[in-house]
Amino acid sequence: MSGISILAFVMISILSYGYYFVASVESARDEWNFESVNLNVDLSRVLKKVNERFLSVAIDASLVAEEKFMYLLTSPKLRTLAKALTPAFLRFGGTRQDFMTFNPTFLHSNENHKNSVFDADDICERLELPPLLEKRLKQEWTLQEILLDKEDLQRKYRSVKFTECAVDLLYSFTNCSGLDLIFGLNELLRTSGNSWDSSNARTLLQYCESKQYSMSWELGNEPNSYEKKAGIRVDGYQLGQDFVQLRKILQESKLYHNTGLYGPDISQPRDHRRDLLEGFLESGAEAIDACTWHHYYVNGRDTSLEDFLDPEVLNTLALKTHEVMETIELTSPGKKVWLGETSSAYGGGAKGLSDTFVAGFMWLDKLGLGAKLGLDVLIRQVLIGSGTYHLVDENLDPLPDYWLSVLYKRLVGPEVLSIEAFSILGKTKRVRVYLHCTNKKSTSYKSGAVTLFALNLSKGPARMSVPVTISNSTGEAFVLQSEQPGEEGLYSKSVKLNGEVLKMVDERTLPSLQGTPLPAGEHLRLPGYSFAFYVLSEAQALACR
Repeated sequence: MSGISILAFVMISILSYGYYFVASVESARDEWNFESVNLNVDLSRVLKKVNERFLSVAIDASLVAEEKFMYLLTSPKLRTLAKALTPAFLRFGGTRQDFMTFNPTFLHSNENHKNSVFDADDICERLELPPLLEKRLKQEWTLQEILLDKEDLQRKYRSVKFTECAVDLLYSFTNCSGLDLIFGLNELLRTSGNSWDSSNARTLLQYCESKQYSMSWELGNEPNSYEKKAGIRVDGYQLGQDFVQLRKILQESKLYHNTGLYGPDISQPRDHRRDLLEGFLESGAEAIDACTWHHYYVNGRDTSLEDFLDPEVLNTLALKTHEVMETIELTSPGKKVWLGETSSAYGGGAKGLSDTFVAGFMWLDKLGLGAKLGLDVLIRQVLIGSGTYHLVDENLDPLPDYWLSVLYKRLVGPEVLSIEAFSILGKTKRVRVYLHCTNKKSTSYKSGAVTLFALNLSKGPARMSVPVTISNSTGEAFVLQSEQPGEEGLYSKSVKLNGEVLKMVDERTLPSLQGTPLPAGEHLRLPGYSFAFYVLSEAQALACR
């Protein structure tokens, strides 16, 4: 064989091998260019078990900046939307809770308290916002949000006084919706010695007890930022002592002696914040029922669409959670850990992103990864209030993350199971999967059923192969996609469930949210830029019986 022939033979061999390698990779994709993903599962044991109110929500305290806006909580439409998220906590708090003081109109009169404004027993039937007033309040709230945004940008916050009326409206909303209220108290009321001045909180507690309002409590919001917001510095040890003082006050109450107390609601860890958390736990760990911290992935003022789809950004939750849990475990082993406030982007959310379809990737991944990491409760900022990360828009219409949250509530149980996803090139980054026992309380699926939920961060579709042990299970698929195809659809504020756009039937009725049948033995197909829940009703998972 001549030198030229040998060279030609070698070149052909190299090209053939290269073609073979590419063909091997591409063979993992079918004729429709599906990414092929293999799933490994363990159905024999529960990895973690989270609170049944794992997915909870917040109403931002900015709503009470003008008390008339609290009447939006009497909207039948908003109550209907809230009911579908139960069981859940409703946290009333945020930045402005530390600028709020209770200013009762009936001072020191228990008799007046008992007769003031509303009674919880018949409030649900008796108090509903008339349509014309609701329309007017929604229009005025749009203007109010501009003022609130200006305050946030300037970090200058007005002192706000609220009356029994605001408390009654808030409690009636939670009571009528079936939510469990957590009320955030003002920690920036200080004595000359820089300890917490509890006198205003005592007045509020006395009023709430006189009305028999069952609720839990928090004290302060993001104490690590007090110096920037109010020129006051509270160290961790003092903060813990303030919580001990509040716990003693609660123990003196017949109604609240065993109630929940949660804190310190610090921002995600950095050096000063870790020091603050350590100091707090040293003096105040015994006072709280769960340790709360806040998590956002990105800054809402300088983020991008790419960040919302970036698996590395999503993975930062695990890094920050491990830091917090490590600190807590050293000081207070076994203490429950909550994300006491969380969403996609801090600073009120990212305009054009946090209230659109693409935000669902961050939200569903946080629900899946948060439970897997052992976080007990996640409180979503916000159901309604200022910012752009709400679940319900300014017209009280549900946004994509709302529908995602309702499906999660209906289909996903508190028991976390083990699952991993692999492609031909190793562990896949763009398809993320989680597995739980199916929710036994709100569904009619068989004992042993499991719910797999998945996100596809890529434009192209994926095909997931389930293990033989559960491939014979029939079930249902709930696939959520944007109303519009492609990247443009990621900015949409509408969502389709199995091809049908989701909308309320009327002011008091949600659509049925039906799944499509999932034949036994089929691969699970996940379209590009979508997320889905797959209920495998005959999985017979030992851990879920």
